[in-house]
Amino acid sequence: MKTIKNTIVPFLALIAFSSNALSKCKLVFNVKGHTPVTNSQQLMTFDWLAFNNGKILATGKKPVNTQYNHCTKIDGDGQYMLPGLIDAHGHVSGLGNEMLRVKLRDVQSELLAVEKVKIFAKQNKESQWILGRGWNQVLWLNKAFPSKVSLDQTGIQRPIVLKRIDGHAAWVNSKALAIAGITRSTPDPQGGKIARDNQGNATGLLIDMAIELVENKIPNPSFLEQDYAFDKAFEHLLSLGITSVHDAGVTKLDLEIYLNRVERGKLPIRIYGMLDGSSSELYHWLDKGTFQSSHDFLSIGSVKLYSDGALGSRGAALLAPYSDDIDNKGLLLTKPQKLDKLVEDILSKGFQVNIHAIGDRGNRLVLDAIEKAYKKVGGRKLRNRIEHSQIVSLDDIPRFKQLDMIASIQPIFATSDMNMAGDRLGSERLKGAYAWKKFIQQGTIIASGSDFPIELANPFHGLHAAITRQDRNNRPEGGWLPEEKITATQALTSFTLNAAFAAHQEKSLGSLEKGKWADFILIDQDLINGNPQEIWKIRVLQTWIAGELRYERQ
Repeated sequence: MKTIKNTIVPFLALIAFSSNALSKCKLVFNVKGHTPVTNSQQLMTFDWLAFNNGKILATGKKPVNTQYNHCTKIDGDGQYMLPGLIDAHGHVSGLGNEMLRVKLRDVQSELLAVEKVKIFAKQNKESQWILGRGWNQVLWLNKAFPSKVSLDQTGIQRPIVLKRIDGHAAWVNSKALAIAGITRSTPDPQGGKIARDNQGNATGLLIDMAIELVENKIPNPSFLEQDYAFDKAFEHLLSLGITSVHDAGVTKLDLEIYLNRVERGKLPIRIYGMLDGSSSELYHWLDKGTFQSSHDFLSIGSVKLYSDGALGSRGAALLAPYSDDIDNKGLLLTKPQKLDKLVEDILSKGFQVNIHAIGDRGNRLVLDAIEKAYKKVGGRKLRNRIEHSQIVSLDDIPRFKQLDMIASIQPIFATSDMNMAGDRLGSERLKGAYAWKKFIQQGTIIASGSDFPIELANPFHGLHAAITRQDRNNRPEGGWLPEEKITATQALTSFTLNAAFAAHQEKSLGSLEKGKWADFILIDQDLINGNPQEIWKIRVLQTWIAGELRYERQ
């Protein structure tokens, strides 16, 4: 395989599928290919793939069929070929923005996080706000939530807002609290909590909807600023072999950028957009109807809603109190009656509804809302989804199948959360937590993603976690809750064909079958038959979308 420097193919070279780009047949040979197959539980293997006009003509075993002798030959150098990977739940603008802010992922203490803030502030003196993300107090020795005190002691006079890794908590300084007008008398907003000390003063920790009190004061990025952040995200995603993303919560500005890029032929990966259900534009969007661009680069036909918060910040809504916080059952971000109304309205307009639910109560309320809406307006065939489907009562797991719900999961959450999930939930509730195999066994479709930038976008981390139930140190031995391990075939299918199905795109994406878009990747290790504990180390060598090379590693 020809190698060039690690690069993203320039966008200008990708504009609008010129006839020259798509008219000539190409054939990639000398590969070890695996692909899911529609209506099959088995993978198909192949040694070569031919495509023309951006779509697959055929795959096959050695030798190459003589009818493709006229095709331009590309030597795959014996590397491994898979369908392009689909992240069924990510946040593209969030990823791009995070790449331009203070990075606090894996920082081991509050003080070390503060040092990174000080360095960023010194290097970015023109930034009016200091913004960052990624801290996780569970990784810290004292496991205590941070406070404004450490940020105030830096002497930085600008407002500081640092989101927790899950995005459901924010750590802010006194300047940010003052700008937001948060005082001792400020009430907790619906679905949120202002952490307070013994005197009732805000500590600088804001949970869920309380974050908006500060975020509403942050100046909105301009079109150009956000478009640049998208560029950074796209480059990163292509380098990881991700050819399509289900963008969970597309804002008005995000949508404007996507539509603009489609019009100019500069959307380099496929986007299945879930419209932001909290936007004031929601009913205007619903009235306009769904949208599908040519060549399947942009699809808008779903809405993202929220039921509850997140487990790490104890915001996930539980049926019984947290095992490590007996006065707390979590937070509902949307009141049940409002959720019922939104689901009914969205389904009645022919849009798929995709609802964030982490806790067992959060999941139950979603299932209840869906069941009520089906009786009133229908919508069962829209392939509605619960995003995360993370902690589900054993009584409610069968309801996913009964209601034809898709479980949109993030396998990496199991290994990221295993150091605190037992403390939060206790052993009994863990039986219905991160229960991917239980879903599969009852016939529920699981579609996998990462929830980047909450987690790293690398899909091989998720594949590794799904198959081994271990972290990247391959701990614990044998895997965490190992009875929920899934096979390599099931895991790959969840990141490809199942994810395409969850977006109503299985006829054109998700597998390397004749007539589908030639979205594929070449990787340096065998995902299916190799050492499962090495999966997270897999590197992407090339990423192709619609028969065009979009990324190549040196």
